[in-house]
Amino acid sequence: MGLAKRLIRSRAVQEALGFLVAGYLKLVQRTNRFVMEPADAYDRIEMPVIAAMWHGQHFMIHFAKRPQDRAASLVSRSGDGEFNAIALRHLGVRAIRGSGARGRDIRKKGGVQAMRAMLRSLNDGEMVVMTADIPKISRVCGVGIVTLAQLSGRPIVPVAVVTSRRIDFNSWDRASIGLPFGRGAIVLGEPVYVHRDADDQAIESLRQSVERELDRVHERAYGLVGSQDPGSKTSPMLVGGSRA
Repeated sequence: MGLAKRLIRSRAVQEALGFLVAGYLKLVQRTNRFVMEPADAYDRIEMPVIAAMWHGQHFMIHFAKRPQDRAASLVSRSGDGEFNAIALRHLGVRAIRGSGARGRDIRKKGGVQAMRAMLRSLNDGEMVVMTADIPKISRVCGVGIVTLAQLSGRPIVPVAVVTSRRIDFNSWDRASIGLPFGRGAIVLGEPVYVHRDADDQAIESLRQSVERELDRVHERAYGLVGSQDPGSKTSPMLVGGSRA
């Protein structure tokens, strides 16, 4: 490992990066005028829920959390995941380390332990936030989030948080991060419940429901700020750049 990489992965640098990222996101939240749809979203759901998001849209997802809501987020065990976990801590969200493993031993990435930790969180009344995508396959919902809903009995609520001014990255997950001084939209989708006795056919149908609802709330959120979703399945991939 080179000196630069060792330096970036040092605890002091990770702590500093996490603090700076959290501070920047707080600035974005304070300086954008957000609308929520539906306006009574939190009156229609009973906490705790499993908040579903698309990977790449994760930077601002905590904007949808009310101050009184306790929340935990699934964060990978990678080096990048470390400063993400630190940033979340500064934003009032607890990190659960681990992720799924497409085509690999799930134990190597802490998937089993993470599932148990998320179940404990939900049982304790803590909302769990996680990406729904299959690892490295953008905007294709995996079965993991549906399994968590089945085992916990808690509903999946698709969430989209977008801003009119932002940077869209040309990355596999079509990531976006907001810029200050614009307009924002927070859209919560219809809860998706998974019965404890759901069979494979029902699980697949519900997985598709989560995927469709995540696509819908993102399309709606981008529409509310007068933009087109750069990650939409019906639109060409847009090259990274700032949006006015």
